[in-house]
Amino acid sequence: MLYASDLFRQLGRSHIAVEDNLAEIPDLVATILLHEIALRRRRNLNMGYQTRHAALNRVRGRIDVLYTASHQLLERGRVACHFQDMTLDNPRNRYVRCALERLTPIITKPSLAADCHVMAISLRREGINGGYPDNCERPSVRRFGRHDAADKPMVDAAQLAFELLMPTEDQGQHLLLEPSDNIYWMRRLFEKGIAGFDRVHLAKTTWRISAGKELKWALSDQSAGSAEIFPTMKSDIILEHKMAQQRIIIDTKFNAILTKGWHQDQSLCNSYIYQLYTCLRTQESKADPLSLNAVGLLLHPAVGYMLNEYVVTQGHKIHFATVDMAVDAKTITGISP
Repeated sequence: MLYASDLFRQLGRSHIAVEDNLAEIPDLVATILLHEIALRRRRNLNMGYQTRHAALNRVRGRIDVLYTASHQLLERGRVACHFQDMTLDNPRNRYVRCALERLTPIITKPSLAADCHVMAISLRREGINGGYPDNCERPSVRRFGRHDAADKPMVDAAQLAFELLMPTEDQGQHLLLEPSDNIYWMRRLFEKGIAGFDRVHLAKTTWRISAGKELKWALSDQSAGSAEIFPTMKSDIILEHKMAQQRIIIDTKFNAILTKGWHQDQSLCNSYIYQLYTCLRTQESKADPLSLNAVGLLLHPAVGYMLNEYVVTQGHKIHFATVDMAVDAKTITGISP
């Protein structure tokens, strides 16, 4: 849920159990939070309005008549005003900075703690110096519009930094928001979680990562009405290694990787293989050298076992692999390439 940055889509509150690897959660949250803050700062953090009261040499906003008269400001060519000022020191940015300061002393990895400390200082230098949002300001922290929707992943990670509890589906003693068990949402969560994991753990200088990219069919001709009814083709995740000049197309599925076959007790789903094979072959183009030997990966979740096999067909290597969802986050991170 954290890697997917879709942390708080829930059905309601209930008493549930939480992950038992609590010592690792601050490090995991800090890694994601730093990543999301870095992404937002590339396009500048959102500013907000702050009500100020000051004696000015011109009228701005509303005049404070009582203060102006009692302090005889007009005789000195000044006037007291209440006005709105644009600032980075808004409740949302303060909330994120406080989350960094909350994590810094409890992170186990010294270098990660130092990164959080440096980021918090950097935000203070940009003018975000206020304290934790009060009860009146807190609702605005999680109220998003079209212009500030990009803040949501960063704020979600900051909220988890204050709670430091990852919910499970078991009954427990912690009163938390219950995760949704809607199968469609869980499929999307797995896909987004894998994409988020890749963005965080693969070096940006080495890898180029795309999620949900629409692919073009290699059509040489079509009838007039086919464009309206012909389906689009979209990839789940595409990884490109810049130095090795290698492309990996990942297709995530949220079901068991093995099913009962016609003449086999266990078999891979043939429709998934056809789908990935079609994706690889239709993208081949001499104008795009990476497409000629692109690698495919069918990635499924699993519980209690791992599978990693491959075949090579017509110049394309196709992997069939699982992620064991029963292990903790540290183990999954340790076995990732």
